[in-house]
Amino acid sequence: MNHAQDLSDDELANVVWDMTARPASPDDAGHLRELGSLLTDRHAAAMERVRAYERSLAHVVRTLALSPGRDNVAQLLHLLDAQRTSTAHTGLRIPAVASLLAEGQRVADLAAEVFDRRGHDRLEELRSCLFHELVLRGVDIDDFPPLRYWPLVRPGWHALSWLPPDRRAFESDADFPSRSLRGGAKGTDTGLPTEGRADPPVPRTAVRSTLRDIATQEVHQDIVSAVTAGGWGDTGAWVFTLDGPTAPEDVPALLPTLPMACLDGLGPTDRFEIARRPLDAVWCLLFATASMGGMYSDGAHGAHGRLAAWRSLAGLTGAPRGSGAAEVERRALHSTWFQFLADADWFHNEIYDYGIACLSPDRRRLAVLTATDTD
Repeated sequence: MNHAQDLSDDELANVVWDMTARPASPDDAGHLRELGSLLTDRHAAAMERVRAYERSLAHVVRTLALSPGRDNVAQLLHLLDAQRTSTAHTGLRIPAVASLLAEGQRVADLAAEVFDRRGHDRLEELRSCLFHELVLRGVDIDDFPPLRYWPLVRPGWHALSWLPPDRRAFESDADFPSRSLRGGAKGTDTGLPTEGRADPPVPRTAVRSTLRDIATQEVHQDIVSAVTAGGWGDTGAWVFTLDGPTAPEDVPALLPTLPMACLDGLGPTDRFEIARRPLDAVWCLLFATASMGGMYSDGAHGAHGRLAAWRSLAGLTGAPRGSGAAEVERRALHSTWFQFLADADWFHNEIYDYGIACLSPDRRRLAVLTATDTD
């Protein structure tokens, strides 16, 4: 079998085919094992070549997307429209390309090239993502007829079609990464502000609440949508039906007593910080979590990050399944929001950590989301 090293891939495939056309005899077993080792080595080398091609292709796409100019947009669209290869490289996924285009190109060029429906029929996903990237960046779609027309013709089956076609007031301070041809910067501020602080007095009560988590699997999935989309290390969600209407000022003392894994081991004098937060701050935190990801993830980018943030709002506010964006927004605007941190084991307090609590408008439901970027 020593000569097998010198065979071409096609010749090697023929040898494998011949030797596997019958059950292996004792004399064949060793030869088959050698063939398997050779194939394993060639597979590893081929995969590294594939990754090298992907990295180079991603640089080409990034350069075209971030270099301003209508011709650059047009050539990138032709490249994407003709591309038939399947790739796992994060920089070649359509949501990432849409985010780069929104950052690097003039809106007028994008409206004319991407949303002009005279071709590029395979790029509906790019249009869907790019539309919301632009909306979140404050683009007035009424100023650009192709953009104004898009919500009327966008595919109704697409998940992003659930989102409102305009930017809501609480979405106006969304953060985006800043990127260049060879690098970039991003960041998520998960710290607590001094405004709205409502830390309960120390020592806190050590009596545990008798309330029980009632979150269904579906509600749990909705609440953690933003963290899951962002690829953070760990997340948790809980929902409690309160014994009666609970005043917002009583929530800071109630939270540390609830039976939640994120607060296991928290003692009466351990750090527990909490602040009331406006909806726009909560949404921006959820959006940054989903869109930009954590230390080890590129996130879902703007469009799908927006959808994930809204889904988390839906779960936290208790919006019924099938609710539209208007209902989720109504509930979110009339809820009371909190952000908290603690020195419990669950919160590693090393990179990014936060907790969010939502008190419903009737003050009888308390939902909690926790996130950490350390697994």
